[in-house]
Amino acid sequence: MRFDGGRPCLDLVATWSARTPYERLVTPEDLRTWLVGAGVLPAPAARRLDVAQCLGPFRALRATLTVLVEAAMSGAAADPADVAALNAAARAAPAPVPQAVRRDDGTLVLAAGAAPTRESLLAAVARDGVALLTDAPACGLLRSCEAADCATVYLDTSRGRRRRWCSSEVCGNRERVARHRRR
Repeated sequence: MRFDGGRPCLDLVATWSARTPYERLVTPEDLRTWLVGAGVLPAPAARRLDVAQCLGPFRALRATLTVLVEAAMSGAAADPADVAALNAAARAAPAPVPQAVRRDDGTLVLAAGAAPTRESLLAAVARDGVALLTDAPACGLLRSCEAADCATVYLDTSRGRRRRWCSSEVCGNRERVARHRRR
């Protein structure tokens, strides 16, 4: 699983695409991997979480975010029902509070303050989506990967705002190799 979107909400959107059909959240274990990789939950807390009940609600939130991100990119008006669904998810529960915990060797590691719930995890990602979609300058940085087989939306924070691919190492490299072969 890749995390090239620049925000957890965009990384969730990138787990599915109709344009190049794929589904990355197939099993509860896939969701657990995503939660840790996107930085929503520390690994120890993710191992204790029963994610079987979370898969459907995360897919529903992803569908809502996908529609809203596409509307933001195209300049279209957001559907009020999608906005209401995102807001409902965002206010459903307090987000998990991260805490620093000291290991026996003295180093600090990230831990969840309280046992996270499905609603608190959904709320954390939904709030990230709300923050992104209500930030006009950030919405202006939304881009779609130019690779033919990728539908990832990412935040272009590159210096000249000329980034073309979600990942230069993956999609960019494939496109450069394909261009070289065509020549």
